[in-house]
Amino acid sequence: MERCSFEQGLVLEMPGTAITKVCFPEPGMISVMARTPVGVQAEVGIIGPEGMTGLPLLHGLDSWPHATIVQIPCRALCIEATAFRAVLAECRPLHERLLRYAQVFSVQLAQGSLCNARFTIEQRLARWLLMCHDRTDREDLPLTHELLSTMLGVRRAGITTALRMLNDSGAVKSRRGGIGIRDRSRMLAIAGDAYGVPEDEYTRVLA
Repeated sequence: MERCSFEQGLVLEMPGTAITKVCFPEPGMISVMARTPVGVQAEVGIIGPEGMTGLPLLHGLDSWPHATIVQIPCRALCIEATAFRAVLAECRPLHERLLRYAQVFSVQLAQGSLCNARFTIEQRLARWLLMCHDRTDREDLPLTHELLSTMLGVRRAGITTALRMLNDSGAVKSRRGGIGIRDRSRMLAIAGDAYGVPEDEYTRVLA
């Protein structure tokens, strides 16, 4: 394995393209983006120090229809895909352990679908910021309104309104180009049941 440094916006995986390496991030955030053939996209999952990129390799595949993009800069331990496959073949306990993470990730995707269908933009934004906070080692997150709009798949005006509500509650303090987490307990109260199910699943199967 080798240590890599990832800047914001770096594309690690492209739809339908063979995955060349697997990365285990340190504090930071990597987004899994679903895309249509004409380029409509939204984030469907988040990867941080709890997980890994290259999930299709765990299932014997070499690609998937998603893009994987660095959203908050981080360092990572990376291994070439060929070497990773060899390690999985040699070490069944490791393969089983990583498949448990794949289970947690699938629960995260399902929870995201539920939130998109049944929760308000404010609750979805609070959940997303909590997930970012879980995966970084910083209170101030380098996030713009435009990025949040893309991640949540909502209009920028909706993000502005939701952020104003979070600001007024004292949960966050937004500034140009970033958002500071100020009161996590208030953020949890706003997110409500939108947050927690994937986190509980992680504790159940991995912690």
